[in-house]
Amino acid sequence: MAEPGAGGAAGRVLVTGGAGGLGRAIVETLASLGHDVTFTYNRSGERAGELLEALKATHAGRTFEARRLDLADTDEVAAFADAFAGEGPCYGFVHNAGLAHDSLAATLDQARAEEVMQVNFWSLARLARALFRPMSRARQGRIVVIGSVTALRGSVGNAAYAASKSALLGYVRTLALEAARREVTVNYVAPGFIDTAMMEPYKAHREAMEGQIPLGRFAAPNEVAASVGFLLSPAAGYITGAVLPVDGGLMAAMPIHR
Repeated sequence: MAEPGAGGAAGRVLVTGGAGGLGRAIVETLASLGHDVTFTYNRSGERAGELLEALKATHAGRTFEARRLDLADTDEVAAFADAFAGEGPCYGFVHNAGLAHDSLAATLDQARAEEVMQVNFWSLARLARALFRPMSRARQGRIVVIGSVTALRGSVGNAAYAASKSALLGYVRTLALEAARREVTVNYVAPGFIDTAMMEPYKAHREAMEGQIPLGRFAAPNEVAASVGFLLSPAAGYITGAVLPVDGGLMAAMPIHR
């Protein structure tokens, strides 16, 4: 395997939810850094196909794959995890896929909240369990989890989403400690508001929200993806268990309320 980030195929990386928005930016960033990337998608088959063709055209001779995976299906996640881990060494794993559900804490629907927790948290735990073993044997690996500033500050109407992102944070910190002696790093990226389709339902509030962000705007997807690329690089080899806010200064300010 080539030295990660040193040019050529830096390593095999799995990205969940890689077909559009932030996921696509992450996949494209990792490809530009020399990684061979497999990314998952669920309902975005057309976008996944377009991205796959673009990657192959831009990075001829490299290996890219798009695989359908429903993270809400526990059996499907388990089968995928075991199969992917059995296909050979995996240098990096980026858990980007996420499901949002707006609800006040006092009126939270349990079934819907459990689906959010399965997609956002339990799928990560199952995939990480399978992928950590070969990383541990190789004594190298990078795991990056895309969380949210909602895990760090309260946000009205985000009870289920914030709970799932908080669970991810607790898991990341624990796994980072357990994996450190095997030279596997585990880190948490906490974006604020990103200019993707996920923010479309809140477009009526955008101007007010941007006005409360110190940098005065939402993040571009590639700005968040760049932090992921760094955490998978050799330069980040001594960073583990960290929380990296990519939020335009939001965590340094008062919380935003819609």
